[in-house]
Amino acid sequence: MDVLWERTQRPELHQRWDLRFTEIDYLPRADDGPQWFQYAFKLLPGLVINGIGITTGDRHDTGGRTSALRFASDHPLSLIRSGSGYWRYVPTDDGVRFITRYGYRPGWGRGVDLVFRPLIGWATAWSFDRLRLWLETGQPPERSLWQALAEVCLRTLAIAIAVTTTPTLVACLIGAAAILLPPLPSTPAARRCLRRSPDRQTAQPPHTLMETR
Repeated sequence: MDVLWERTQRPELHQRWDLRFTEIDYLPRADDGPQWFQYAFKLLPGLVINGIGITTGDRHDTGGRTSALRFASDHPLSLIRSGSGYWRYVPTDDGVRFITRYGYRPGWGRGVDLVFRPLIGWATAWSFDRLRLWLETGQPPERSLWQALAEVCLRTLAIAIAVTTTPTLVACLIGAAAILLPPLPSTPAARRCLRRSPDRQTAQPPHTLMETR
């Protein structure tokens, strides 16, 4: 629990595994005030989408913890205008169940959001599995990213070779296998993360959740 909390709450560690952010920095905080932060996502060299947010963290008597946040961006290219969400850390017999839930107001309208929303959901799940590998195996997030890219390149190359050198039926079979076969155990995969919590109670929003405004 303590290691998971550290790697999700310290900005310099959080930004290493979360595909949704390039940089996260805490802003100066008053002794009794909330923690404000700024975040950035680098699209291209010299092109960065910035935003700002506020976060709180609670610790429960049962050993579980909760972290809630609210965030917003006025950058014209941001696909998220504002939103809120939480992380919930639930002790189990064999580890920690790490749960997230969030909602946001689209920055580019509903049409673009129909494409973007599944992508941000995939990026969230993929990042969670990347974090899991870091915690369970010690594999650095940077290595996980390069391994995932290498595996995609190899699968793409296999499809390209099959298309150009084998009969159509064989090429289709190889292509289907390259797409459908699960990634290596040491490669992050969004499919390993449950999209619904198996426990309805732990999936309920915490009392600290700050609603989107």
